[in-house]
Amino acid sequence: MAEDTVKVGRALISVSDKAGLVDLAQALAAHGVEILSTGGTAATLADSGLGVVDVAHVTGFPEMMDGRVKTLHPRVHGGLLAIRSDPAHQASMIANDISPIDLLVVNLYPFEATLKNFSAAFEDRMENIDIGGPAMIRGAAKNHEDVAVVVDVADYPVLLAELARHGGATSLAFRRKMAQKAYARTAAYDAAISNWLAVEIGEEAPKWRAFGGVLHESFGALRYGENPHQSASLYLTPEPRAGVATARQVQGKELSYNNINDTDAAYELVAEFDPAASAAVAIIKHANPCGVAIGAGLAEAYEKALSCDPVSAFGGIVALNRRLDAATARKIVDIFTEVVIAPDADDEALAIVATKKGLRLLLAGALPDPRANTLAVRSVAGGLLVQNRDSGVLNDGALKVVTKRAPAPSEMADLRMAWRVAKHVKSNAIVYVKDGVTAGIGAGQMSRVDSVRVAARKALDSAAAGGWAEPRTRGSAVASDAFFPFADGLVSAIEAGATAVIEPGGSVRDAEVIAAADEAGIAMVFTGMRHFRH
Repeated sequence: MAEDTVKVGRALISVSDKAGLVDLAQALAAHGVEILSTGGTAATLADSGLGVVDVAHVTGFPEMMDGRVKTLHPRVHGGLLAIRSDPAHQASMIANDISPIDLLVVNLYPFEATLKNFSAAFEDRMENIDIGGPAMIRGAAKNHEDVAVVVDVADYPVLLAELARHGGATSLAFRRKMAQKAYARTAAYDAAISNWLAVEIGEEAPKWRAFGGVLHESFGALRYGENPHQSASLYLTPEPRAGVATARQVQGKELSYNNINDTDAAYELVAEFDPAASAAVAIIKHANPCGVAIGAGLAEAYEKALSCDPVSAFGGIVALNRRLDAATARKIVDIFTEVVIAPDADDEALAIVATKKGLRLLLAGALPDPRANTLAVRSVAGGLLVQNRDSGVLNDGALKVVTKRAPAPSEMADLRMAWRVAKHVKSNAIVYVKDGVTAGIGAGQMSRVDSVRVAARKALDSAAAGGWAEPRTRGSAVASDAFFPFADGLVSAIEAGATAVIEPGGSVRDAEVIAAADEAGIAMVFTGMRHFRH
Protein backbone atom coordinates (compact mmCIF):
# COMPACT_ATOMS: atom_id res chain seq x y z
CA MET A 1 0.00 0.00 0.00
CA ALA A 2 1.35 3.42 -0.96
CA GLU A 3 2.64 5.67 1.81
CA ASP A 4 -0.09 8.29 1.39
CA THR A 5 -3.00 5.85 1.31
CA VAL A 6 -5.38 5.38 4.23
CA LYS A 7 -7.28 2.14 4.72
CA VAL A 8 -11.00 2.73 5.18
CA GLY A 9 -12.06 0.74 8.20
CA ARG A 10 -14.98 2.83 9.39
CA ALA A 11 -17.38 5.08 7.49
CA LEU A 12 -20.14 7.43 8.60
CA ILE A 13 -22.99 7.79 6.10
CA SER A 14 -25.78 10.34 6.60
CA VAL A 15 -27.62 11.47 3.47
CA SER A 16 -30.84 13.23 2.51
CA ASP A 17 -30.64 12.00 -1.09
CA LYS A 18 -30.88 8.21 -0.89
CA ALA A 19 -30.00 7.63 -4.58
CA GLY A 20 -27.29 4.97 -4.85
CA LEU A 21 -27.12 4.63 -1.07
CA VAL A 22 -27.67 0.88 -0.75
CA ASP A 23 -25.30 -0.01 -3.59
CA LEU A 24 -22.60 2.17 -2.05
CA ALA A 25 -23.03 0.66 1.41
CA GLN A 26 -22.98 -2.88 0.02
CA ALA A 27 -19.74 -2.16 -1.81
CA LEU A 28 -18.20 -0.67 1.32
CA ALA A 29 -19.29 -3.68 3.36
CA ALA A 30 -17.60 -5.94 0.80
CA HIS A 31 -14.36 -4.10 1.61
CA GLY A 32 -14.90 -4.88 5.29
CA VAL A 33 -15.89 -1.33 6.23
CA GLU A 34 -17.92 -0.79 9.41
CA ILE A 35 -20.81 1.57 8.69
CA LEU A 36 -22.15 4.16 11.11
CA SER A 37 -25.35 5.98 10.22
CA THR A 38 -28.22 8.14 11.43
CA GLY A 39 -32.01 8.34 11.26
CA GLY A 40 -33.57 7.63 7.88
CA THR A 41 -30.25 6.61 6.35
CA ALA A 42 -29.70 3.96 9.02
CA ALA A 43 -33.27 2.69 8.57
CA THR A 44 -32.84 2.40 4.80
CA LEU A 45 -29.61 0.45 5.18
CA ALA A 46 -31.04 -1.84 7.88
CA ASP A 47 -34.11 -2.54 5.72
CA SER A 48 -31.80 -3.67 2.91
CA GLY A 49 -30.22 -6.22 5.25
CA LEU A 50 -26.95 -4.39 5.85
CA GLY A 51 -25.30 -4.30 9.23
CA VAL A 52 -25.22 -0.72 10.46
CA VAL A 53 -24.28 0.94 13.76
CA ASP A 54 -26.56 3.81 14.76
CA VAL A 55 -24.66 6.96 15.72
CA ALA A 56 -26.80 7.13 18.88
CA HIS A 57 -25.11 3.93 20.01
CA VAL A 58 -21.68 5.56 19.53
CA THR A 59 -22.51 8.86 21.24
CA GLY A 60 -24.69 7.46 24.00
CA PHE A 61 -27.34 10.07 23.19
CA PRO A 62 -30.54 9.57 21.19
CA GLU A 63 -31.48 11.86 18.32
CA MET A 64 -33.38 14.76 19.83
CA MET A 65 -35.12 18.02 19.03
CA ASP A 66 -36.68 16.65 15.81
CA GLY A 67 -33.29 15.41 14.60
CA ARG A 68 -31.57 18.77 15.08
CA VAL A 69 -29.09 17.15 17.47
CA LYS A 70 -27.59 13.79 16.59
CA THR A 71 -24.00 14.03 15.26
CA LEU A 72 -22.82 17.10 17.22
CA HIS A 73 -20.77 15.04 19.67
CA PRO A 74 -17.04 14.58 20.49
CA ARG A 75 -17.14 10.89 19.56
CA VAL A 76 -18.21 11.86 16.05
CA HIS A 77 -16.13 14.99 15.52
CA GLY A 78 -13.16 13.54 17.38
CA GLY A 79 -13.22 10.54 15.06
CA LEU A 80 -13.17 12.88 12.05
CA LEU A 81 -10.70 15.51 13.32
CA ALA A 82 -8.08 13.47 15.17
CA ILE A 83 -4.65 13.57 13.50
CA ARG A 84 -3.65 9.92 13.41
CA SER A 85 0.10 10.63 13.49
CA ASP A 86 -0.13 12.91 16.54
CA PRO A 87 0.55 10.99 19.79
CA ALA A 88 -1.42 13.52 21.86
CA HIS A 89 -4.46 13.12 19.60
CA GLN A 90 -4.12 9.34 19.86
CA ALA A 91 -3.98 9.56 23.64
CA SER A 92 -7.12 11.73 23.70
CA MET A 93 -8.95 9.20 21.54
CA ILE A 94 -8.02 6.34 23.85
CA ALA A 95 -8.88 8.29 26.98
CA ASN A 96 -12.31 9.32 25.64
CA ASP A 97 -13.26 6.11 23.85
CA ILE A 98 -13.18 7.74 20.41
CA SER A 99 -12.70 5.54 17.36
CA PRO A 100 -11.43 6.95 14.03
CA ILE A 101 -13.76 7.59 11.11
CA ASP A 102 -11.92 7.16 7.81
CA LEU A 103 -14.71 8.06 5.39
CA LEU A 104 -17.59 10.53 5.63
CA VAL A 105 -20.44 10.38 3.10
CA VAL A 106 -22.89 13.25 3.60
CA ASN A 107 -25.31 15.21 1.45
CA LEU A 108 -27.17 18.06 3.02
CA TYR A 109 -30.79 18.84 3.79
CA PRO A 110 -32.35 20.01 0.51
CA PHE A 111 -32.46 23.74 1.30
CA GLU A 112 -32.00 24.78 -2.34
CA ALA A 113 -35.01 22.70 -3.33
CA THR A 114 -37.17 24.89 -1.10
CA LEU A 115 -35.99 27.94 -3.07
CA LYS A 116 -37.25 26.39 -6.30
CA ASN A 117 -40.60 25.83 -4.60
CA PHE A 118 -41.82 29.43 -4.61
CA SER A 119 -44.74 28.56 -2.33
CA ALA A 120 -42.53 27.11 0.43
CA ALA A 121 -43.08 28.77 3.79
CA PHE A 122 -40.34 30.62 5.67
CA GLU A 123 -40.47 27.99 8.42
CA ASP A 124 -40.07 25.13 5.93
CA ARG A 125 -36.96 26.74 4.50
CA MET A 126 -35.51 27.28 7.96
CA GLU A 127 -36.08 23.64 8.90
CA ASN A 128 -34.19 22.56 5.79
CA ILE A 129 -31.00 24.34 6.89
CA ASP A 130 -28.53 21.59 7.78
CA ILE A 131 -26.28 22.13 10.81
CA GLY A 132 -24.59 18.83 11.66
CA GLY A 133 -23.89 17.97 8.02
CA PRO A 134 -21.80 21.06 7.19
CA ALA A 135 -19.97 20.77 10.51
CA MET A 136 -18.95 17.17 9.77
CA ILE A 137 -18.08 17.97 6.15
CA ARG A 138 -15.81 20.85 7.14
CA GLY A 139 -14.15 18.76 9.85
CA ALA A 140 -13.46 15.81 7.56
CA ALA A 141 -12.25 18.10 4.76
CA LYS A 142 -9.89 19.91 7.14
CA ASN A 143 -8.45 16.56 8.20
CA HIS A 144 -8.21 15.14 4.67
CA GLU A 145 -4.68 13.89 5.39
CA ASP A 146 -6.47 11.08 7.22
CA VAL A 147 -10.16 11.25 6.21
CA ALA A 148 -11.98 11.05 2.88
CA VAL A 149 -15.21 13.04 2.46
CA VAL A 150 -17.78 12.56 -0.30
CA VAL A 151 -20.65 15.06 -0.71
CA ASP A 152 -21.95 14.27 -4.20
CA VAL A 153 -23.88 11.17 -5.26
CA ALA A 154 -22.09 11.42 -8.62
CA ASP A 155 -18.81 10.67 -6.81
CA TYR A 156 -19.92 7.30 -5.40
CA PRO A 157 -18.55 5.38 -8.43
CA VAL A 158 -15.35 7.44 -8.21
CA LEU A 159 -14.96 6.47 -4.55
CA LEU A 160 -15.54 2.79 -5.25
CA ALA A 161 -13.05 2.84 -8.12
CA GLU A 162 -10.52 4.47 -5.76
CA LEU A 163 -11.06 1.76 -3.14
CA ALA A 164 -10.73 -0.98 -5.75
CA ARG A 165 -7.52 0.58 -7.08
CA HIS A 166 -5.88 0.78 -3.65
CA GLY A 167 -7.18 -2.35 -1.96
CA GLY A 168 -9.81 -0.67 0.20
CA ALA A 169 -7.80 2.52 0.79
CA THR A 170 -7.89 6.09 -0.50
CA SER A 171 -4.99 8.12 -1.83
CA LEU A 172 -4.02 11.58 -0.64
CA ALA A 173 -4.71 13.00 -4.12
CA PHE A 174 -8.26 11.63 -3.99
CA ARG A 175 -8.86 12.90 -0.45
CA ARG A 176 -7.55 16.36 -1.33
CA LYS A 177 -9.76 16.58 -4.42
CA MET A 178 -12.81 15.53 -2.42
CA ALA A 179 -11.95 18.06 0.31
CA GLN A 180 -11.88 20.87 -2.24
CA LYS A 181 -15.27 19.77 -3.56
CA ALA A 182 -16.63 19.55 -0.02
CA TYR A 183 -15.70 23.15 0.77
CA ALA A 184 -17.23 24.29 -2.52
CA ARG A 185 -20.45 22.56 -1.51
CA THR A 186 -20.67 24.14 1.94
CA ALA A 187 -19.76 27.54 0.50
CA ALA A 188 -22.58 27.29 -2.04
CA TYR A 189 -24.98 26.03 0.62
CA ASP A 190 -24.23 28.90 3.00
CA ALA A 191 -24.43 31.39 0.13
CA ALA A 192 -27.89 30.10 -0.75
CA ILE A 193 -29.07 30.61 2.82
CA SER A 194 -27.43 34.02 3.19
CA ASN A 195 -28.81 35.36 -0.07
CA TRP A 196 -32.30 34.06 0.64
CA LEU A 197 -32.31 35.76 4.03
CA ALA A 198 -31.02 38.97 2.42
CA VAL A 199 -34.07 38.96 0.16
CA GLU A 200 -36.39 38.13 3.05
CA ILE A 201 -35.23 41.12 5.09
CA GLY A 202 -35.13 43.47 2.09
CA GLU A 203 -31.35 43.86 2.12
CA GLU A 204 -30.46 46.17 -0.75
CA ALA A 205 -26.71 46.73 -0.42
CA PRO A 206 -24.81 44.04 -2.34
CA LYS A 207 -21.49 44.57 -0.53
CA TRP A 208 -21.78 41.65 1.87
CA ARG A 209 -24.08 39.49 -0.21
CA ALA A 210 -22.57 36.04 -0.59
CA PHE A 211 -21.98 34.45 -3.97
CA GLY A 212 -22.29 30.86 -5.02
CA GLY A 213 -24.97 28.37 -5.82
CA VAL A 214 -25.41 24.80 -6.93
CA LEU A 215 -25.61 23.50 -10.44
CA HIS A 216 -29.25 23.40 -11.47
CA GLU A 217 -30.16 19.75 -11.93
CA SER A 218 -32.22 20.47 -15.06
CA PHE A 219 -29.29 21.91 -16.98
CA GLY A 220 -25.91 21.40 -15.35
CA ALA A 221 -23.09 21.71 -17.84
CA LEU A 222 -24.28 23.40 -21.05
CA ARG A 223 -23.55 22.40 -24.64
CA TYR A 224 -20.93 25.16 -24.81
CA GLY A 225 -20.42 28.83 -24.02
CA GLU A 226 -20.75 31.84 -26.30
CA ASN A 227 -18.62 29.91 -28.80
CA PRO A 228 -18.15 26.15 -29.21
CA HIS A 229 -14.57 26.24 -27.86
CA GLN A 230 -15.81 27.67 -24.54
CA SER A 231 -17.27 25.48 -21.79
CA ALA A 232 -20.17 26.76 -19.68
CA SER A 233 -22.52 25.83 -16.85
CA LEU A 234 -25.74 27.23 -15.46
CA TYR A 235 -25.94 27.88 -11.72
CA LEU A 236 -29.09 28.46 -9.74
CA THR A 237 -28.76 31.66 -7.75
CA PRO A 238 -29.67 31.43 -4.08
CA GLU A 239 -32.45 34.01 -4.57
CA PRO A 240 -35.82 32.37 -5.26
CA ARG A 241 -37.13 33.91 -8.48
CA ALA A 242 -39.10 32.59 -11.43
CA GLY A 243 -37.16 32.66 -14.67
CA VAL A 244 -35.07 30.75 -17.14
CA ALA A 245 -32.83 29.14 -14.50
CA THR A 246 -35.78 27.57 -12.68
CA ALA A 247 -37.86 26.77 -15.77
CA ARG A 248 -38.65 23.20 -16.80
CA GLN A 249 -37.42 22.20 -20.24
CA VAL A 250 -40.25 20.22 -21.80
CA GLN A 251 -38.54 19.32 -25.07
CA GLY A 252 -35.82 20.19 -27.53
CA LYS A 253 -32.05 20.08 -27.82
CA GLU A 254 -29.70 20.98 -25.01
CA LEU A 255 -29.42 24.65 -24.23
CA SER A 256 -26.27 26.62 -24.93
CA TYR A 257 -24.95 29.66 -23.08
CA ASN A 258 -26.39 31.97 -25.74
CA ASN A 259 -29.77 30.23 -25.65
CA ILE A 260 -30.07 30.83 -21.92
CA ASN A 261 -28.76 34.38 -22.07
CA ASP A 262 -31.21 35.33 -24.82
CA THR A 263 -34.12 33.50 -23.22
CA ASP A 264 -33.51 35.30 -19.96
CA ALA A 265 -33.53 38.65 -21.79
CA ALA A 266 -36.79 37.76 -23.53
CA TYR A 267 -38.59 36.57 -20.40
CA GLU A 268 -37.46 39.51 -18.30
CA LEU A 269 -38.78 41.87 -20.97
CA VAL A 270 -42.17 40.23 -21.43
CA ALA A 271 -42.66 40.16 -17.64
CA GLU A 272 -42.91 43.97 -17.77
CA PHE A 273 -46.44 43.51 -19.16
CA ASP A 274 -49.24 42.47 -16.81
CA PRO A 275 -50.88 39.34 -18.28
CA ALA A 276 -54.21 40.33 -16.73
CA ALA A 277 -54.17 43.57 -18.74
CA SER A 278 -52.97 42.27 -22.11
CA ALA A 279 -51.18 39.42 -23.81
CA ALA A 280 -47.57 40.27 -24.61
CA VAL A 281 -44.94 38.67 -26.84
CA ALA A 282 -41.24 39.49 -27.11
CA ILE A 283 -38.98 38.10 -29.82
CA ILE A 284 -35.27 38.33 -29.00
CA LYS A 285 -32.13 37.93 -31.07
CA HIS A 286 -28.64 38.27 -29.56
CA ALA A 287 -30.10 39.56 -26.26
CA ASN A 288 -31.92 42.45 -27.96
CA PRO A 289 -35.62 42.59 -28.87
CA CYS A 290 -36.42 42.57 -32.58
CA GLY A 291 -40.16 42.72 -31.98
CA VAL A 292 -42.47 43.31 -29.01
CA ALA A 293 -46.24 43.67 -29.06
CA ILE A 294 -49.34 43.52 -26.90
CA GLY A 295 -52.75 42.29 -27.98
CA ALA A 296 -56.06 40.85 -26.86
CA GLY A 297 -54.59 37.36 -27.23
CA LEU A 298 -51.17 35.79 -27.67
CA ALA A 299 -51.69 34.86 -31.33
CA GLU A 300 -52.48 38.48 -32.19
CA ALA A 301 -49.56 39.79 -30.14
CA TYR A 302 -47.19 37.28 -31.77
CA GLU A 303 -48.20 38.26 -35.30
CA LYS A 304 -47.67 41.93 -34.47
CA ALA A 305 -44.29 41.32 -32.81
CA LEU A 306 -43.13 39.24 -35.77
CA SER A 307 -44.12 41.96 -38.23
CA CYS A 308 -41.73 44.42 -36.60
CA ASP A 309 -38.63 42.65 -37.92
CA PRO A 310 -39.41 39.24 -39.47
CA VAL A 311 -35.89 38.86 -40.88
CA SER A 312 -34.19 39.17 -37.48
CA ALA A 313 -36.87 37.01 -35.83
CA PHE A 314 -35.70 33.95 -37.80
CA GLY A 315 -33.89 31.69 -35.32
CA GLY A 316 -34.91 33.90 -32.40
CA ILE A 317 -36.29 33.43 -28.90
CA VAL A 318 -40.02 33.89 -28.23
CA ALA A 319 -41.24 34.84 -24.75
CA LEU A 320 -44.92 34.94 -23.75
CA ASN A 321 -46.53 36.44 -20.67
CA ARG A 322 -49.47 34.02 -20.75
CA ARG A 323 -50.05 30.29 -21.07
CA LEU A 324 -49.10 29.07 -24.56
CA ASP A 325 -52.22 28.09 -26.50
CA ALA A 326 -52.67 26.07 -29.67
CA ALA A 327 -53.39 29.04 -31.97
CA THR A 328 -50.17 30.76 -30.94
CA ALA A 329 -48.15 27.54 -31.10
CA ARG A 330 -49.21 27.01 -34.73
CA LYS A 331 -47.95 30.46 -35.68
CA ILE A 332 -44.66 30.07 -33.82
CA VAL A 333 -43.74 26.75 -35.47
CA ASP A 334 -44.28 28.28 -38.92
CA ILE A 335 -40.77 29.74 -38.81
CA PHE A 336 -37.51 28.50 -37.32
CA THR A 337 -37.42 29.39 -33.62
CA GLU A 338 -34.71 28.39 -31.16
CA VAL A 339 -36.56 28.65 -27.82
CA VAL A 340 -40.07 29.38 -26.56
CA ILE A 341 -40.56 30.31 -22.90
CA ALA A 342 -43.93 30.79 -21.20
CA PRO A 343 -45.44 30.38 -17.74
CA ASP A 344 -47.28 27.26 -18.92
CA ALA A 345 -48.77 25.57 -22.00
CA ASP A 346 -52.00 23.83 -23.04
CA ASP A 347 -51.87 20.12 -23.93
CA GLU A 348 -52.78 20.90 -27.55
CA ALA A 349 -50.03 23.51 -27.72
CA LEU A 350 -47.54 20.97 -26.36
CA ALA A 351 -48.51 18.52 -29.09
CA ILE A 352 -48.04 21.17 -31.80
CA VAL A 353 -44.62 22.21 -30.52
CA ALA A 354 -43.63 18.54 -30.26
CA THR A 355 -43.71 18.31 -34.07
CA LYS A 356 -40.56 20.48 -34.05
CA LYS A 357 -38.13 18.19 -32.25
CA GLY A 358 -35.31 20.71 -32.12
CA LEU A 359 -37.42 23.54 -30.67
CA ARG A 360 -36.73 24.04 -26.98
CA LEU A 361 -39.83 24.73 -24.90
CA LEU A 362 -39.35 26.07 -21.37
CA LEU A 363 -42.20 26.41 -18.88
CA ALA A 364 -41.31 28.70 -15.99
CA GLY A 365 -44.46 28.32 -13.88
CA ALA A 366 -44.66 32.07 -13.27
CA LEU A 367 -43.36 35.39 -14.54
CA PRO A 368 -40.36 37.05 -12.89
CA ASP A 369 -41.22 40.13 -10.86
CA PRO A 370 -39.73 43.14 -12.68
CA ARG A 371 -39.63 45.00 -9.36
CA ALA A 372 -37.67 42.30 -7.51
CA ASN A 373 -34.55 43.67 -5.86
CA THR A 374 -32.08 40.93 -6.79
CA LEU A 375 -28.44 41.18 -7.82
CA ALA A 376 -26.84 41.42 -11.25
CA VAL A 377 -23.33 40.00 -11.46
CA ARG A 378 -20.74 39.90 -14.21
CA SER A 379 -17.09 39.02 -14.20
CA VAL A 380 -14.24 41.41 -14.85
CA ALA A 381 -10.54 40.60 -14.87
CA GLY A 382 -9.70 39.65 -11.30
CA GLY A 383 -13.11 40.25 -9.81
CA LEU A 384 -16.87 40.45 -9.92
CA LEU A 385 -18.86 43.56 -10.79
CA VAL A 386 -22.06 43.63 -8.75
CA GLN A 387 -25.12 45.84 -8.70
CA ASN A 388 -28.79 45.67 -7.84
CA ARG A 389 -30.65 44.71 -11.01
CA ASP A 390 -32.58 47.45 -12.79
CA SER A 391 -35.97 47.15 -11.10
CA GLY A 392 -37.01 50.71 -11.90
CA VAL A 393 -40.51 51.23 -13.28
CA LEU A 394 -42.38 54.28 -14.49
CA ASN A 395 -43.64 56.46 -11.66
CA ASP A 396 -46.62 58.57 -12.75
CA GLY A 397 -45.78 61.14 -10.11
CA ALA A 398 -42.28 61.60 -11.56
CA LEU A 399 -43.38 62.01 -15.19
CA LYS A 400 -43.05 65.54 -16.42
CA VAL A 401 -44.45 66.95 -19.65
CA VAL A 402 -41.82 69.50 -20.76
CA THR A 403 -43.27 70.62 -24.13
CA LYS A 404 -46.11 72.94 -24.97
CA ARG A 405 -48.14 70.00 -26.22
CA ALA A 406 -48.98 67.13 -23.89
CA PRO A 407 -49.20 63.60 -25.30
CA ALA A 408 -52.65 62.35 -26.32
CA PRO A 409 -53.88 59.29 -24.35
CA SER A 410 -52.99 56.94 -27.23
CA GLU A 411 -49.51 58.48 -27.45
CA MET A 412 -49.05 58.14 -23.70
CA ALA A 413 -49.92 54.44 -23.87
CA ASP A 414 -47.32 53.92 -26.59
CA LEU A 415 -44.76 56.00 -24.70
CA ARG A 416 -45.19 53.76 -21.66
CA MET A 417 -44.70 50.64 -23.74
CA ALA A 418 -41.69 52.08 -25.56
CA TRP A 419 -40.09 52.94 -22.22
CA ARG A 420 -40.65 49.41 -20.86
CA VAL A 421 -39.04 47.89 -23.94
CA ALA A 422 -36.13 50.37 -24.01
CA LYS A 423 -35.19 49.21 -20.50
CA HIS A 424 -34.29 45.83 -22.05
CA VAL A 425 -32.43 47.09 -25.13
CA LYS A 426 -28.66 47.47 -25.16
CA SER A 427 -27.51 51.09 -24.93
CA ASN A 428 -27.70 53.34 -26.76
CA ALA A 429 -31.36 52.28 -27.00
CA ILE A 430 -34.07 53.80 -29.17
CA VAL A 431 -37.53 52.22 -29.46
CA TYR A 432 -40.42 53.36 -31.67
CA VAL A 433 -43.90 52.07 -30.76
CA LYS A 434 -47.23 52.55 -32.50
CA ASP A 435 -50.55 51.06 -31.39
CA GLY A 436 -48.91 48.64 -28.96
CA VAL A 437 -46.34 47.30 -31.44
CA THR A 438 -42.65 48.11 -31.71
CA ALA A 439 -42.11 49.82 -35.05
CA GLY A 440 -38.32 49.98 -34.97
CA ILE A 441 -35.56 49.24 -32.46
CA GLY A 442 -32.04 50.66 -32.46
CA ALA A 443 -29.62 48.91 -30.09
CA GLY A 444 -26.01 49.02 -29.01
CA GLN A 445 -24.80 51.87 -31.18
CA MET A 446 -21.92 54.08 -30.05
CA SER A 447 -23.91 57.20 -31.03
CA ARG A 448 -27.51 57.81 -29.97
CA VAL A 449 -28.32 59.45 -33.29
CA ASP A 450 -27.10 56.27 -35.02
CA SER A 451 -29.54 54.22 -32.90
CA VAL A 452 -32.34 56.56 -33.98
CA ARG A 453 -31.44 56.03 -37.63
CA VAL A 454 -30.95 52.25 -37.31
CA ALA A 455 -34.40 51.91 -35.74
CA ALA A 456 -35.97 54.03 -38.48
CA ARG A 457 -34.24 52.00 -41.20
CA LYS A 458 -35.53 48.77 -39.62
CA ALA A 459 -39.03 50.23 -39.79
CA LEU A 460 -38.58 51.07 -43.49
CA ASP A 461 -37.37 47.52 -44.22
CA SER A 462 -40.39 46.01 -42.40
CA ALA A 463 -42.77 48.29 -44.32
CA ALA A 464 -41.23 47.18 -47.62
CA ALA A 465 -41.45 43.51 -46.62
CA GLY A 466 -45.06 43.91 -45.51
CA GLY A 467 -46.12 45.95 -48.51
CA TRP A 468 -47.24 48.85 -46.30
CA ALA A 469 -47.69 52.34 -47.66
CA GLU A 470 -45.49 53.82 -44.95
CA PRO A 471 -43.44 52.61 -41.97
CA ARG A 472 -45.03 52.37 -38.54
CA THR A 473 -42.74 55.10 -37.25
CA ARG A 474 -45.16 57.58 -38.84
CA GLY A 475 -47.25 58.78 -35.91
CA SER A 476 -45.27 56.72 -33.42
CA ALA A 477 -44.02 57.30 -29.90
CA VAL A 478 -40.29 56.94 -29.32
CA ALA A 479 -38.29 56.16 -26.18
CA SER A 480 -34.64 56.90 -25.51
CA ASP A 481 -33.02 55.06 -22.60
CA ALA A 482 -30.92 58.12 -21.74
CA PHE A 483 -31.19 61.81 -22.51
CA PHE A 484 -30.57 63.26 -25.96
CA PRO A 485 -27.24 65.07 -25.54
CA PHE A 486 -27.99 67.19 -28.62
CA ALA A 487 -31.11 67.96 -30.60
CA ASP A 488 -29.86 66.01 -33.67
CA GLY A 489 -31.08 62.63 -32.37
CA LEU A 490 -34.52 64.03 -31.63
CA VAL A 491 -34.67 65.72 -35.04
CA SER A 492 -33.89 62.39 -36.71
CA ALA A 493 -36.69 60.73 -34.74
CA ILE A 494 -39.10 63.50 -35.82
CA GLU A 495 -38.01 63.00 -39.43
CA ALA A 496 -38.84 59.30 -39.06
CA GLY A 497 -42.37 60.31 -38.04
CA ALA A 498 -42.36 60.27 -34.23
CA THR A 499 -44.98 62.55 -32.65
CA ALA A 500 -44.19 61.91 -28.98
CA VAL A 501 -40.95 61.25 -27.08
CA ILE A 502 -40.11 59.86 -23.67
CA GLU A 503 -36.60 60.23 -22.22
CA PRO A 504 -34.97 60.77 -18.80
CA GLY A 505 -33.96 64.39 -19.25
CA GLY A 506 -31.03 65.84 -17.36
CA SER A 507 -28.81 67.03 -20.22
CA VAL A 508 -27.16 70.43 -20.07
CA ARG A 509 -28.81 70.97 -23.46
CA ASP A 510 -32.34 69.97 -22.39
CA ALA A 511 -33.60 73.45 -23.30
CA GLU A 512 -32.26 73.05 -26.84
CA VAL A 513 -33.87 69.62 -27.20
CA ILE A 514 -37.22 70.83 -25.81
CA ALA A 515 -37.16 73.78 -28.18
CA ALA A 516 -36.67 71.43 -31.14
CA ALA A 517 -39.64 69.36 -29.95
CA ASP A 518 -41.83 72.46 -29.60
CA GLU A 519 -40.82 73.71 -33.03
CA ALA A 520 -41.97 70.40 -34.53
CA GLY A 521 -45.17 70.38 -32.44
CA ILE A 522 -44.46 67.04 -30.79
CA ALA A 523 -44.98 66.05 -27.16
CA MET A 524 -42.10 65.21 -24.84
CA VAL A 525 -42.12 63.60 -21.40
CA PHE A 526 -39.20 63.36 -18.97
CA THR A 527 -39.01 60.34 -16.62
CA GLY A 528 -36.15 61.42 -14.36
CA MET A 529 -34.76 57.87 -14.64
CA ARG A 530 -32.46 56.33 -17.22
CA HIS A 531 -32.11 52.66 -18.24
CA PHE A 532 -28.57 52.04 -19.48
CA ARG A 533 -28.05 48.37 -20.30
CA HIS A 534 -24.53 47.26 -21.18
